[in-house]
Amino acid sequence: MQLNEEDPRPAEDGAVLPDKGPPGQEEAERVPGTGTRERGRIRAGRNLPAAIAIGLALGGLALVTLFTVKSTFLILIGAFVAVALWELRAALATRGIAIALVPVAAGGAAVITLGYWAGPRDALAAAALTVIAVIAWRLPGGAPGYLADVTASVFALAYLPLLAAFVALMLAQPDGPRRTLLFVVLPVCSDTGGYFAGILAGRHLMAPVISPKKTWEGLAGSVAACLIAGGVLVPVLLHGHAWQGLVLGAAAAGAAVLGDLAESMIKRDLQIKDMGSILPGHGGILDRIDSLLVVAPVAWLLLTVFVPR
Repeated sequence: MQLNEEDPRPAEDGAVLPDKGPPGQEEAERVPGTGTRERGRIRAGRNLPAAIAIGLALGGLALVTLFTVKSTFLILIGAFVAVALWELRAALATRGIAIALVPVAAGGAAVITLGYWAGPRDALAAAALTVIAVIAWRLPGGAPGYLADVTASVFALAYLPLLAAFVALMLAQPDGPRRTLLFVVLPVCSDTGGYFAGILAGRHLMAPVISPKKTWEGLAGSVAACLIAGGVLVPVLLHGHAWQGLVLGAAAAGAAVLGDLAESMIKRDLQIKDMGSILPGHGGILDRIDSLLVVAPVAWLLLTVFVPR
C-alpha cells in the first residue's frame, strides 16, 4: 500500500552507504555523464510499476476484508505481523541474535486476538504473560547471549503484535471499518505525498545520519497530504470536526515518519538493504508496515478522544 523504500547497503569496508529513504524524500542522484548531483531532479530508484501494482492489490484486499466481514481483516493483520516477525527474526539472526519465535508468535497472536474480542486489558495481560514466557523459554540456552536474545524478543513483541493490537482495538468498534480505513489511508497519504514532493522539489536533507536521502520538502509533502486526508475524512467517515481531522493528520504524519526512520535505523544497524523481498518493488512486509505500526496507537488514541464510540 505504500510507496516508500529503504536501501541501506553495506559497503565493502563495512560502512553503510546512504539509503533511499521514504518515498519522495530521496536526495538527488548523480546525472549520468556529468559526475554531479542535480538537486532538482530526483529519481525513485526502484521498480515503480511493480510497487504501484502491489500497493493497489494490497489496498483492494484491505477494502474487501474491511467492508465484507470485518473480522477477516483481523486475519490479514495477523498474517502481516507473522511474516514481519519472520523477517525480523531472520534479520537479527545475521548478527547472532535469536528471537524466541514460538512464545513471541503465540503470545503475539493472543495479544491481537484478545485486543479485538476482549479489549485492551486482556491484550495487555497477554503481552505481560508473553514476556514471562520469553524469559523462561531462553533459560535452557545458557548464559551467553541471554540478555541480547531476551531483549530482542521483547522488542519484537512490542514492535509488531503489541502495536498492531491497536488496529484490532479500532476494528472492534461498531464503526471499526471506517476508523480502520482512515488509519490505513493516513500513512499511505504520508508516503505518497512525500514521494511526489521529493520528486518535484526535494533539495534539503532532513536526517542525513539516519537516512541521507530524506528531504524536508518530502516531509512537507507528507504533512500536507495527511492534513488534507484527515481534514476531509474525519468528517466524512466519522462525522467528526475538520479541526480534529487536521490534528489527527499532523500527528499521523509525524508518527509515520518516525516509524520509517526507526526501521531505517534498524536496517542500518544490521547492515541490510531490506527486511525481505516478498513484495516486488517494495521489499519485505515489515518495510511496508513500519509506519503503519507506529501510527496505529496514535490514531487509536486520538480517535478515541475525538470520536468516542
